[in-house]
Amino acid sequence: MVYETLLRANARFPRKGEGDIAVLKNGDLLLAYTEFYSGGSDFSPARIIKAVSRDDGRTWENFETLQENVGKCNVMSVSLLRLKSGELAIFYLVKNSFSDCRVYMRKSFDEGETWSEPLLVTEEERYFVLNNDRVVQLSSGRIIVPVAVYQNPVNHSCWKSFIFYSDDGGESWRKSSSEVALRDIDSQAGLQEPGVVELKNGRLMMYMRAALGYIYVSFSKDEGESWSRPEPLDDIKAPLSPSTIKRIPSTGDLLLVWNDKSMFDLSRVEKRGADIVDKKFQRRTPLSCAVSRDEGVTWVKLLDLEDSRNYTYCYPSVTFKKDYIIFSYYFIDDKYAHLKIKVLTLSELYRKLL
Repeated sequence: MVYETLLRANARFPRKGEGDIAVLKNGDLLLAYTEFYSGGSDFSPARIIKAVSRDDGRTWENFETLQENVGKCNVMSVSLLRLKSGELAIFYLVKNSFSDCRVYMRKSFDEGETWSEPLLVTEEERYFVLNNDRVVQLSSGRIIVPVAVYQNPVNHSCWKSFIFYSDDGGESWRKSSSEVALRDIDSQAGLQEPGVVELKNGRLMMYMRAALGYIYVSFSKDEGESWSRPEPLDDIKAPLSPSTIKRIPSTGDLLLVWNDKSMFDLSRVEKRGADIVDKKFQRRTPLSCAVSRDEGVTWVKLLDLEDSRNYTYCYPSVTFKKDYIIFSYYFIDDKYAHLKIKVLTLSELYRKLL
């Protein structure tokens, strides 16, 4: 480890997380994250805070509000994206109720100093879930916003995933023609909190959390318009917790950050229907890293970012700057949800393979 920083939560601000980090043109890092106040639930009031690091994530300064709370509940869940056209974009949720949570986008033409008026990505009034650090731009220039919605409005269950995409820099948006859902499987959780990564052959891989013991994936051959039947990543046991997959620019490998559960025998865990409800399995620890050198077919675990059984680690973001990998994620103790930032070098990450 090079170093780590903890942005501590407290009684006034009991939850800080679901953030993302972007590299500015001058080499500084811009952090944007969700700061909850008056409670720490998903429906508690929250705003989006920004800060800057001038020393590769060691220290942070200039904390200020980037996006005030304009929702009846909150604004939350940040993705920062450097567009191919040069400007910086931010995506976030505005949450009004459990039937109205929509995605907005803003742009900055001065490296995060000021931002454009919000543009609505998801016009339909529906409860869309967009995780932090999820929006990507393909090599073609298409912007991909992966979201999930519940299918059962009674108990907000049986989730399915799909994307919105833009071919004009975010000015207009279309929904994919197909959706990714579990069929003929007794799962109340469904497929949630999707992310997308572009493979070298041009296909897209959507990865989703599920309660079935594995990360699930689906593939698209047409830049996200249609998607294949979902299938498990058999190498990767995981709880109902979000993972993140990014391509390492300098090596071309895929990097996976997830809560590793490889030590569990899935035939021995408690289930309800097909969903795993075993409390030990569903704990969000350890937080681990693996790489794939064959475009996600097989994975090699490299290390644990965190391995304490007493705490929770989740909702990671991953940013690359030269030889550094900058991670941010929730660190949840018995009182508060803090935001932790950890910086590794590529040589540290790959040490197991050297």
